[in-house]
Amino acid sequence: MFKSYMNIALQEAESAADLGEIPVGAVIVSAKGEVIAKASNRTRALNDPSAHAEMLAIRAACARLGQERLEGYDLFVTLEPCAMCAGVIAAARIRRLYYGASDPKSGAVEQGACVFDHPQSHHRPEVYAGVGETDARRLLTDFFAKLRKE
Repeated sequence: MFKSYMNIALQEAESAADLGEIPVGAVIVSAKGEVIAKASNRTRALNDPSAHAEMLAIRAACARLGQERLEGYDLFVTLEPCAMCAGVIAAARIRRLYYGASDPKSGAVEQGACVFDHPQSHHRPEVYAGVGETDARRLLTDFFAKLRKE
């Protein structure tokens, strides 16, 4: 089950790479296993530095459900969320966060800022790292290797 939702996030990441976006994908899933929203990075397409996959998926899920909180919902994302996304994950009250590749440079869940560990974080989701990590890391590595060649 967990791997299948991450596979959807990986498909989203692949579509981002095809558009020249950093290949990150995200999926919001209900407690019953229904995919509520999915998204991929669109910072370049939307000229919006906040258009990370997690942000777009959370926005879409909240809009679909007509609520600002996603208590009882899970987020699958191919890359460890940055501080901005981690803050919104906490604000949305995501139940569980599953992510693929760690991000030593910009990650803020288990690296760097460790947003959920701060007393200012009003919510800490259950965190599961390394789900689909090999595939997520390969997408990122291939994407950046291709950029360096161009």
